[in-house]
Amino acid sequence: MLNSIAGGGTFITFPALLFAGVPPVSANATNTFASCSGYISGAYAFRRELSTQKKALPGILLISLLGGITGAWLLLQTPESVFREAIPWLLLFATLLFASGTRLNAAFRRLAHNRNYASTIGKYLMPLILLAVCIYGGFFNAGLGIIILSYLALAGYSNINTMNGLKLLTSATVSVIAIALFIYDGAIAWFEGTIVLLGTLTGGYIAAHVSRQISQIYIKNFVVLAGTCITIYFFYQTYFV
Repeated sequence: MLNSIAGGGTFITFPALLFAGVPPVSANATNTFASCSGYISGAYAFRRELSTQKKALPGILLISLLGGITGAWLLLQTPESVFREAIPWLLLFATLLFASGTRLNAAFRRLAHNRNYASTIGKYLMPLILLAVCIYGGFFNAGLGIIILSYLALAGYSNINTMNGLKLLTSATVSVIAIALFIYDGAIAWFEGTIVLLGTLTGGYIAAHVSRQISQIYIKNFVVLAGTCITIYFFYQTYFV
């Protein structure tokens, strides 16, 4: 429901998988698997907006595939002990992104109005930025949507529906290729992942009926509070216990 209304559901599902006893790297891979269906269905819902971006889509999809598989490979090469220590820092980064996402996107939109940067340097720099974003998404999915929206704002996009469509398509592409590598490596906890997947699908359906009755600001504040509390908990568990 959080993902459908305001985003930030990873702050609940990823720690839940850890609390259920799934190892950290596997929990991250499983969470990516469980979230992917929402990205795919969302991208399909924005197919009209995406059809207007036919020229840009091949490049975006290629970079998403390269970034997603690179990030997933890096995750699988990371020892469980190292990734466990990185969890609180990754959650902190994602929480700060979520809390400042609106201001961050607004700042990038203002920057995009100054098209002086859109020179030869900008032409080559933007694909590299997108590649870095997709590598992050393949490695750790939390906050990916916000980072992609910020990238799109910096790239000069202004139509929010088009941006959401590209965000979901990029997230889906990154997730699908990452999941393929996770399946090959045997990193997905299928039982727990299926439960989260069913919850994601059910929550999305329920959210479609209740979202009009709940102010997004309340949901976003709850996500920030939950993300902060969970981040503090993992810092305590990692460094003080």
